[in-house]
Amino acid sequence: MQAVFFLCGLVAVGFVLLITVYLVLSGLPAIRQIGLFDFLLGSTWAAGQGQFGILPLILTSVWGTAGAVLLGVPVGFLTAVFLAKVAPRRLADVVRPAVSLLAGIPSVVYGLVGMIVLVPWLRDALHLPAGDSLLAAILVLAVMILPSIINLSETALAAVPKEYEEASLALGATDLETYFRVSVPAAKSGIAAAVVLGIGRAIGEAMAILMVAGNVANMPALTKSVRFLTTGIAIELNYSAEGSLQRQALFSIGLVLFLFIMLINVLLDLVLKHDKEV
Repeated sequence: MQAVFFLCGLVAVGFVLLITVYLVLSGLPAIRQIGLFDFLLGSTWAAGQGQFGILPLILTSVWGTAGAVLLGVPVGFLTAVFLAKVAPRRLADVVRPAVSLLAGIPSVVYGLVGMIVLVPWLRDALHLPAGDSLLAAILVLAVMILPSIINLSETALAAVPKEYEEASLALGATDLETYFRVSVPAAKSGIAAAVVLGIGRAIGEAMAILMVAGNVANMPALTKSVRFLTTGIAIELNYSAEGSLQRQALFSIGLVLFLFIMLINVLLDLVLKHDKEV
């Protein structure tokens, strides 16, 4: 069994390496031809005119992901604490399947509901020419990352030894003090993993965002139509010519996305290691 597990680990690492090598080989030619600074800092994406600046797409993805995390993480975290520590068993048994159901809903359904319900509501409520905007994308993403954050955080909190909480209560701490000052710090690695998974889903989502964001490569603003990195790939990949600069530039966008996820994971590992050393 040790050999089997070792082989499975090698296969997983091998796939990551293959994806990395493929993205690098496919994306670097466009970056060399366009220029690194023109590609990353250019403010105009117009494939027909030979302009491939992805700064609006990068900023939109960053702001959209940050907004979704800012809304979704507190709600998901507090819901996980409620389910793991506070909720009566009957209520928790009802809420958990509902959360699991949210996780199983396809992203296209989120996008469809957002397009039919959320986008018209934002248009009427904020008196906008069109409701498809960065704000609509943030709200949809915030809902989509909730199941991952809730499920993983609740599992991490449930794994905290009961002795920790009993010792805290015996010292005179209240229930809420015990939950937030003992249980949550003990489960911080699992909660951090949940947050990273939520960030990964938010920054990598394409279909739902394609239906609510408007898909115009503008600089990010809450009430303007925008285009994310993922939607830029999804929109143009089908009609880009094989071997063209446009196709290579789309692979370069994929490489940038890949590097974003790697950077987030590395930063999380550094933070967790620092906390352990402290």
